[in-house]
Amino acid sequence: SKGVLDGGHQVAVYWYGKSKVASLFGSGPITGANAEQTLGWIQRGGGDQLYQELLQKLNLNIKGFFAFPMPTQPLGWFKKTPPKNAQELVGYKYRTVGLAADLMQSMGMKVTQLPGGEIVPAMERGVIDAFEFNNPTSDRRFGAQDVAKNYVMGSFHQAMEFFEIIFNKTKYDSLSAENKAILKYAAEAASSSNTWMAQDYYSKDLQELITKDKVKVTRTPKSIMDAQLKAWADLTAKLNAEDPFFKKCADSQLAWAKRVAYYGFLNDADYKAAYEYVFKTKLPV
Repeated sequence: SKGVLDGGHQVAVYWYGKSKVASLFGSGPITGANAEQTLGWIQRGGGDQLYQELLQKLNLNIKGFFAFPMPTQPLGWFKKTPPKNAQELVGYKYRTVGLAADLMQSMGMKVTQLPGGEIVPAMERGVIDAFEFNNPTSDRRFGAQDVAKNYVMGSFHQAMEFFEIIFNKTKYDSLSAENKAILKYAAEAASSSNTWMAQDYYSKDLQELITKDKVKVTRTPKSIMDAQLKAWADLTAKLNAEDPFFKKCADSQLAWAKRVAYYGFLNDADYKAAYEYVFKTKLPV
């Protein structure tokens, strides 16, 4: 924003300290839509216009593009036996970021927001005893498997996130129309490329964690996910009451999700049943 850098790459959730509305453009309250569908809200459902309004409200001299709808982020890594229900979450010293921190704290966890490079040392020192970061590849590369052997997949805390590619707006405005278009379409191309790369890397690294690193991988119990949904509903109601602009953005996102996700659920084939039939296996529940 100040022009020290011309551009950057992050998730909007990292600047939710300026406004919790920022989480709606990164990983906010659950709507029933997935990350790909929520990115559609940015591109076609009015989300980008609301994002521009947020930047103006915060006086941020930024031009941003959104890319790469991420797979659901796992509940994370646990030193000891993972919780079997929502009651067992209470008291865990847990690392997450953004609005997810508010969510998990409301469920009784003792939340610490740490940058990625500080997570493993914090686990080693006992500052935290559980954490989430992002995905099997990123987690494995910084050594999560060296400080914990229980990895719990699936969660509603960050289930529809995407990246934000930002540029100093003064610099961006000085570009020709052609170069502005190049940046826009480059972000869209990067979004597709990252999606395909994630499919390859995340699936490979998950298998490596299981077979090579001897990590016990399980799925988050349904009772915990149900409790997360209720906690999100309570938190969203609170934020809607506190900030009319949060409500304006959240309502827009909900309207998009109600229509778009409905189509998906009604039309999508049962891919899980197909997988189990083709590979003669039963997936974890």
